[in-house]
Amino acid sequence: MRFVRFLEWVFFLYFASHVPITLFIDLQALLPGELYPQSLKDVLRWYAAQFKDPMMLDPPAWFKSFIFCEALLQTPFFPVAAYAFYKGGCRWIRTPAIVYATHVATTLIPILAHILFYRFPEGPHPGPQSPRERLTLTAIYAPYLLIPIILLLTMLLSSAYRAAAAPAGEGRAASKKKR
Repeated sequence: MRFVRFLEWVFFLYFASHVPITLFIDLQALLPGELYPQSLKDVLRWYAAQFKDPMMLDPPAWFKSFIFCEALLQTPFFPVAAYAFYKGGCRWIRTPAIVYATHVATTLIPILAHILFYRFPEGPHPGPQSPRERLTLTAIYAPYLLIPIILLLTMLLSSAYRAAAAPAGEGRAASKKKR
């Protein structure tokens, strides 16, 4: 149980940190630039230049679709999940967490494949060219694959999140017989 509580704290930090990252950084790829102060635009430009991530400055349509899903489906879930994992032992988060983890892990596979195998142009926003640059950018995205996989496994395998089985004779058939 101690290990599950440790994982809940990891999940709490993951979801709590995701709120500002999504609102202030990720959504810049979707929303009009006028909505963001220059300081946040500068942070995004610094990140994209430093880590050679052109997808954030000039996102392909498929990448925009993932950010749209993040905005519409995931962002409302972040504070709910942060609360559940902060509190700990909230079994009601199991199904939404399974859906979230499956969705995010599925979106990260093409993103990581793109980073590792796509021939990025050298301008106007240079992408990773060398194996080292590709692995550095992969390392930035990897936690968004690994933590959802750990979340999924925790929700599926941990007795803390599995529903308790009904004792023999208390199932659906037994309740029909009592009527």
